[in-house]
Amino acid sequence: MSFSMTRQEFIDYLNASKITGQVATARENNIAHMHGFVEGNEHLEFGVKLTRDWSYEEIFELMARRVGTSSDATFLEGQDTISAEKCVDALTEYARIFGQAVAAGHSILFATGHPAGLFPIYAEMARAARAAGARVLTIDEGDLFLDGDIRQIFDVVMFEQYGNLQHTHFSGPMQLALAQLEAREDAPDLVVADHGLAGFAASAGYPTIGIADCNDPGLFVSAEQGQILVAVPMDDNVTPHLYRPVIDFILSEAGLCPAI
Repeated sequence: MSFSMTRQEFIDYLNASKITGQVATARENNIAHMHGFVEGNEHLEFGVKLTRDWSYEEIFELMARRVGTSSDATFLEGQDTISAEKCVDALTEYARIFGQAVAAGHSILFATGHPAGLFPIYAEMARAARAAGARVLTIDEGDLFLDGDIRQIFDVVMFEQYGNLQHTHFSGPMQLALAQLEAREDAPDLVVADHGLAGFAASAGYPTIGIADCNDPGLFVSAEQGQILVAVPMDDNVTPHLYRPVIDFILSEAGLCPAI
């Protein structure tokens, strides 16, 4: 089943839904996170192993080029942007890599630090991958992390704490999941993730594809360093139903069937 929108219609949809375009993230937050990454903020380093030092100016340029945030250095307050064109280009490559892995019957690990936003995307990708004959990896739930543990729901690894699935930037859940898989000699051929779960996997040498917001420079640095295979720029926490066309685009580009 082919994707029903033209490229321009999809771009228009992404902007209208604020997955791209005038997104919810304020310019002040983006600027603060660029500085925070350079300063080594533990919530922003995303498990990315730096291959060189990065200056704020370099991060600023990188985010404008890869994400579509404003390139105006004097623009410090207001609404920032994500380029829909850059999103669709990266999403096309993301789907291509995913589709190749599925077609080859590879083992794939799905994980998210955004259970309230991106989880449905990965759950649908995992369903389609499994149906098409790929090996969707499972872990033993319950390994402790901070005051919680790791869980796997609809094949997607997440972090639970105090009875709730947690938004997290930390890489710990991925470290625990990979340690389990490595111990049983069943490491993934591809990791599909975000935040520190993607950054750590890519820096550890696992082929990884990821999604990142305009206030998350870590994964774009990883891509620039040649670690993560692709980092898709998009708002990572709109209400989940808005990602339905994104899911359909990924599955269509990957040569897989969407859910009925």
